[in-house]
Amino acid sequence: MSAPLLVVDTPSMLYRAFFALPKAIKGTIGGKEGLSVNALLGSANLILREVELHEPRAVVICFGAEAAKYRKKLYPPYHAERPEMPEELVPQWADAPAFFESFGWTVAQHDSLEADDLLGSYAELEVSKGGSALLFTGDRDMYQCASEDVTVLYVRTGGKGAESVTPAEVRKRYGIDPAQVPDFIALRGDPSDGLPGAKGVGEKTAAELLREHGTLEELLDNAIRISRPRLRTALVEGREDLLAFKDIATLRDAEVGRPRDKRTDWMSASRAAAERGMNRLAERLEGFAKG
Repeated sequence: MSAPLLVVDTPSMLYRAFFALPKAIKGTIGGKEGLSVNALLGSANLILREVELHEPRAVVICFGAEAAKYRKKLYPPYHAERPEMPEELVPQWADAPAFFESFGWTVAQHDSLEADDLLGSYAELEVSKGGSALLFTGDRDMYQCASEDVTVLYVRTGGKGAESVTPAEVRKRYGIDPAQVPDFIALRGDPSDGLPGAKGVGEKTAAELLREHGTLEELLDNAIRISRPRLRTALVEGREDLLAFKDIATLRDAEVGRPRDKRTDWMSASRAAAERGMNRLAERLEGFAKG
C-alpha cells in the first residue's frame, strides 16, 4: 500500500503548542530577537512525531480563515466568543508558513474557508485518486472525515502522540457513523464554535435520535410525532437554527490540487530552526539528514 498523505490543521497545532510550552522559549523571528518561538517549536515537534511514525508521501500544512464568512452569515454568534490571538503568538503565526515550507512541506492557505475545510478537501481528493490520508488535528469536528481510507489523528496532551480515530472509534465514542457528525454537532451543540444545539439535547439524546431517524432533516420532519413535549418543542421551534448549525458543521470543498510526493528536507529544516534559535531542534533535524 502506498504511503499516506499527512494533512495538518496548523492553527490547532499552533494554539495547542503555544499554551502547552513556556512563553519564555525565545528566539529570532524576521530578524527580531527575543521573541517567543514556543508555538513554532511545539508544532514542529508534534508534526515531526507523526512524520516519523507514518512516513507520509507528502505533508500539507493548512491555514484558513478564523471564521468562514458564510458560516457567520448563517449564524452571527459563530466564533464570536473566541478571544483575540495572544500577542506573543502573532509573529509566530505570521512566520509559520515560511518556517514549515523550509521543511519541504506544502503550505496551503485559504482566505474564505477554514483549515478544517482544507483538510477535508485534501482527504477527499486523495481518496478519489486511490490514496489514503491522515488528518492531524485537535478538532473533533473532523471525525466526519473518518473512513476506510482516512484516519483522523487526534492530538492528545502529554507525550503520547496522536490517537488514531477510525469509523469504528467514532461509533464507539458517540454511537453514530462519521457521516452523522454534522447532524450530531447541530443537535448537541459545540461551545467552542458558539453553537448552542437543540435546547435540552445532550450527547446521549442526540445519538439516540440520529440512530432512530438517520439524519437531522428526517428527525425534524418527524419532530411533531415525538412524545416528549419539551424535546418536541425544541426541535419544532428550533428547526431553522438547527439546519443552519448542520450547514456550519459540514465541510466545504476548497477546490485543492493534489500535492506531489515530497520528502521532508531535513537540512533545510535544520537551518530554519537554527536561524530561529531552536538549537536542539536544529541538531535533531541535522541528525535525521545524516541518517
